[in-house]
Amino acid sequence: MKTIRRYLSLEIIAASALVMLAFLALFGFFDLVEELDKVGKAGYRLKHALIFVALSLPSRAYEIFPIAALIGTLFALTQLARNSEITAMRAAGLSTRRAVIVIAQIGLLFATMTFVLGEFVAPPLERVAQKWRLRSTNSTLPQELKSGFWVRDGRLFVNAQRVQPDKGLEGVRIYEFDKDLRLVSLSEAVRGEYKPREGWRLTDVKRTQFLADRTVLERLPSMQWQSELTPELVSVVMVTPERMALKTLIPYVQHLKDNNQKTGRHEVAVWKKLVYPFASIVMMCLALPFAFIHHRSGAVGAKVLLGVVIGMTFHLLNGLFTNLGVINGWPPAVSALAPSVLFLLATAGMLWWVERR
Repeated sequence: MKTIRRYLSLEIIAASALVMLAFLALFGFFDLVEELDKVGKAGYRLKHALIFVALSLPSRAYEIFPIAALIGTLFALTQLARNSEITAMRAAGLSTRRAVIVIAQIGLLFATMTFVLGEFVAPPLERVAQKWRLRSTNSTLPQELKSGFWVRDGRLFVNAQRVQPDKGLEGVRIYEFDKDLRLVSLSEAVRGEYKPREGWRLTDVKRTQFLADRTVLERLPSMQWQSELTPELVSVVMVTPERMALKTLIPYVQHLKDNNQKTGRHEVAVWKKLVYPFASIVMMCLALPFAFIHHRSGAVGAKVLLGVVIGMTFHLLNGLFTNLGVINGWPPAVSALAPSVLFLLATAGMLWWVERR
């Protein structure tokens, strides 16, 4: 059985690697075509677009890992079935149950790779990619944040007109309210810089205090602002929740909760980060029934195409359940787990049917 597991592992890993390279080349091309619309504007050149796309590829790889695992496994098993190797393995004692265990063991390796990629490789490179594009275009905020960066910090509402790639803030306004939601003060600063032990240091500050009988205006060369807001939390403005690491995402969710803000999308993203690596195991097990059914006459190309359709369906369902969960207020765990559970049930049903044939 060890020999069979080793042989299957080599075949599946090799096939999945080829599929992953093909998908990365395809998605990289599409991303580059999208970036070409920005080339020639604000100093953005072709080399900037190429570097941005290259830095974004790990995030793409994380997103398509389960799909590549499914198609690679389906291709490898179908090829083995055509050469009657699956028949020989089953004659040697490879039952459906053992086949599932072997595939799950290989899938555990893929799940580990997906987790490492999604936690330690893709998120930092995604932030670097966003900073690179901002620097290349002399921009300070993504286009969707033209009104500036807004965040709540207790009784403070903070607006920064510009978030620099180095996570510094420019054009900072801090609105302070009392417990009755009356405006107490407004502090305006030209720039804010974060010091790990000191907090935020605001420079060239104009502070207006609204007292009961008068308004007091003072100008300060600098002012300290102690806040739970850190540059890591500020960096979420550049990266979507699904592409953030858990070490950044979880503190940000807690920050939103502490300030009574909506956390739906971010909580779903946390659960998806925890569940998504195991989707590779489910998708790989889903390939088993197709290898066992009509393995002598089945066309490899047709089954690979079927794998592409199934994989894209899984990808679309992931996005669909995320949006439905946020809109309808579903528990985050339900939104994140639903696609994998549905495909797991489909896999179990198909394997049961194969056994009964």
